[in-house]
Amino acid sequence: MIDQLSDNTILITGGAGFIGSNFIVYFLTKYPNIRVVNLDKLTYAGDVNNLSELSNNPNYTFIEGDICDATLVSKLFHKHEIKGVINFAAESHVDNSINSPGQFIKTNIEGTFTLLEAARNYWKGENYRFHHISTDEVYGSLGENGFFTEGSKYQPNSPYSASKASSDFLVRSYHHTYGMNVVTSNCSNNYGPKQHDEKLIPTIIKSAIKGLKIPIYGNGKNVRDWLFVEDHCKGIDLIYFNGVAGETYLLGGNNEYDNLTIAEKICEFIDLKVPKSNGGYRDQIKFVEDRLGHDFRYAIDASKIKKELGWSALESFHTGLDKTVDWYLKKYQSI
Repeated sequence: MIDQLSDNTILITGGAGFIGSNFIVYFLTKYPNIRVVNLDKLTYAGDVNNLSELSNNPNYTFIEGDICDATLVSKLFHKHEIKGVINFAAESHVDNSINSPGQFIKTNIEGTFTLLEAARNYWKGENYRFHHISTDEVYGSLGENGFFTEGSKYQPNSPYSASKASSDFLVRSYHHTYGMNVVTSNCSNNYGPKQHDEKLIPTIIKSAIKGLKIPIYGNGKNVRDWLFVEDHCKGIDLIYFNGVAGETYLLGGNNEYDNLTIAEKICEFIDLKVPKSNGGYRDQIKFVEDRLGHDFRYAIDASKIKKELGWSALESFHTGLDKTVDWYLKKYQSI
């Protein structure tokens, strides 16, 4: 697979967002012969500045547009002779899906359908690949024990996770019905540079630095598995080139922490880097009303991708969080 795709043009959707922008920079650095067309609608969560280091890269093209625009998507396939798709584009914030689910249905389901149809109508043969990026939230909520695997039952509990589950099934159906060369990856919670302020870790850092309340839902005991974004990028790279068509791969960091512990760890880092004159940042932690339908715990068993493709998360949570805090401190202290 790698020899067939390593000198082609790939359409990456949602590439101005958090994970997408980290991936494009990683990808073009590793593969100087690959050409990337980045299609991004530039909603509030997308920022072209996330890709400023590629401004003079002749193999990078940015197109502002919507994956639901079938005419535009089809035009891109033909104009750029697209041989692969990596679909990051999605509405992804659970709170927003609770308040305004319609946009999640449109982007995450209709948008994925539009991309699949364009690929089906343009591609012939087998030397093409469609890689769909998804989330562990499609599997619902775990109790105190156990892990999600590729065989776990889908049990989405929010409009966001339901829309992602629907898009996963669409991708699966295009493989089984039309023989499309697809792969899907479902990841645990990502963290690292360039994440939007609305997410948990950036919210904690920004609130601490600005002297604001650090909001923690409920009792703070909801558990997530944390995956450093660069480790995720390396996993996507392996799956795109070497994953088995029709298969799903789960990626997790094996870093389970509850939300309160995350906030306390971040406060400890900031205490060391930017000491307060009176007390510590932990004093700013405040519990707020819990999210509706808040899943208790997510955790991933990543043994399949480790066994079949040789991937495992390399960044320790301590070093990854240290890098992340440094990046956001630089950002927020310059505002």
